[in-house]
Amino acid sequence: MLLTAAMFYGFVSGRARVEIISLLTISAIALGLYWFPLPGQAPTDGLKLAFEGFGHYALITICALMVLGRGLVTTGALEPAARLLTRVWQFNRQIGLLVTLLLAFGMSMMVNDTPVLVLMLPVMAAIAANGGLPASRTLIPVNSAVLIGGMSTTIGTSTNLLVVSIAGDLGLPPMSVFHFTPIVLLAALVALPFIWLVMPRLLPDNSVEAGHEPRRFTAMLRLGENSFARNLPRDQMAARLPADVEILGDAAMGDQMLVRASHDALEETMRILGATAAPAWLMDRLHSGYSRTGEDLTVAELAVTKDSGLVGKGVASANVAELYNVAILGVHRAHRPWIAQPVVETAVESPFDEGDILLVAGSLGSIERMSLAENMFVLDGAKELPRTAKASLALAIMAAAVLPASIGLVPIAIGRIVLESGAASWLSELIALGLQFLPPAGVLAAVMLFVTILTNFASNTTAAAVGTPIAFSLGQQLGIPVEPLVLAVLFGCNLCYATPVDYQTNMLIMSAGDYRFKDYTRTGLPLVAIMVVTLSGLLVLRYGLY
Repeated sequence: MLLTAAMFYGFVSGRARVEIISLLTISAIALGLYWFPLPGQAPTDGLKLAFEGFGHYALITICALMVLGRGLVTTGALEPAARLLTRVWQFNRQIGLLVTLLLAFGMSMMVNDTPVLVLMLPVMAAIAANGGLPASRTLIPVNSAVLIGGMSTTIGTSTNLLVVSIAGDLGLPPMSVFHFTPIVLLAALVALPFIWLVMPRLLPDNSVEAGHEPRRFTAMLRLGENSFARNLPRDQMAARLPADVEILGDAAMGDQMLVRASHDALEETMRILGATAAPAWLMDRLHSGYSRTGEDLTVAELAVTKDSGLVGKGVASANVAELYNVAILGVHRAHRPWIAQPVVETAVESPFDEGDILLVAGSLGSIERMSLAENMFVLDGAKELPRTAKASLALAIMAAAVLPASIGLVPIAIGRIVLESGAASWLSELIALGLQFLPPAGVLAAVMLFVTILTNFASNTTAAAVGTPIAFSLGQQLGIPVEPLVLAVLFGCNLCYATPVDYQTNMLIMSAGDYRFKDYTRTGLPLVAIMVVTLSGLLVLRYGLY
């Protein structure tokens, strides 16, 4: 239990990457059980318990489904649906939002949540730019629809697969792909009016047209040899620049100057100062190269996703100039008030993280190659990627993987230390003391809410690994069937709407919508309440726990 608490703290604090904390936890389990084996076990049994998850069929299935989902996005197989949305929004905005929510829900039933949201983000940005609702009023609702859709099948999210596989290892009969889909569909019907009609009204209009401050980028400007700004005092410098340009540090530091400004103001500042936001040799190479091909330079905003290859790298170590012939002009850091931000002097060179937005320059083709290779998406300057000949193949592969599993022809396919150490039994006894006088609906709601709190402040994977064994022990303590308790855990792991840190898609939309922590809380807490009440009631009806 102390190790679990330490792991939770590590996840929430953000002091180290989740992967590092996870590996340290596994290592602690392995070494602890090797030196101090569980009663009746040999030291090597502890090593097996700690590391067998790496060879578990569920892990292979999770990785395979992520590959399948990414294939649908990169081949353009889902692009026709995205183009259909644009036409519907042009007809009517409210109907357009409803169709968008239903489409996002449907796609996430079979494709991992993150690829679906990556596909939807530039579409919603383009719709907002063409007269639709502001992106800040649509991204959280769309993300909520994606999360609910992912909850509805065993392959909708990796967390679902994890819960089902752990439950299977502990003795629960296997569940088919659509085993609990009807329950989630009914709950979605209850939640949809709130997501569609109420949630957008609770969110701010963060568009520039509404007076909201545009996205600001930190950039290191290189002053030309003939620039008047070299060693110019700060007050004199500020007087010559656009009003919204913030000079960081002590004005010009020799031939460099650190500034923070909007995209347009940054362009104007470079023109006034005769400066570049990337090394002069790189900009010369880009201009000379494109002058020969006839391609113009394009400036675009690229968002860093959780699985991007740029996470943990800085401007220099990313090496995008050599890899893609692209220059990074500035960086907009995701708003994370709960985590210490980089100091001003190193804000440009600090490692990139999920949700950061890069201002890049290059040819349109080079920017698209970079976005695909580094798992990023274009927020500004987006252009539809053409559908390739592989799109139909990607759809066929996904169908071949999902259909046999859904009818039971083939299987679709961690947390054991919590059960085998006795921690699950001990925790379930404590929980049972408080739940023994509640009706089954109250027990299911309490379990779901307990796991929801874990997943909103740690991670849904952790909540699944800890909550599933506890559900087994709790069922034995209270005499309630195990399956509805396991589904309460599974549903609770997916109710991650209330904070930006609990699921990767929440953080992914934070910079794109320019959200604050309170925006998630304001819209997420009512949705969590709706889903907990509805799902627990439906579980009681489904399993006859009157």
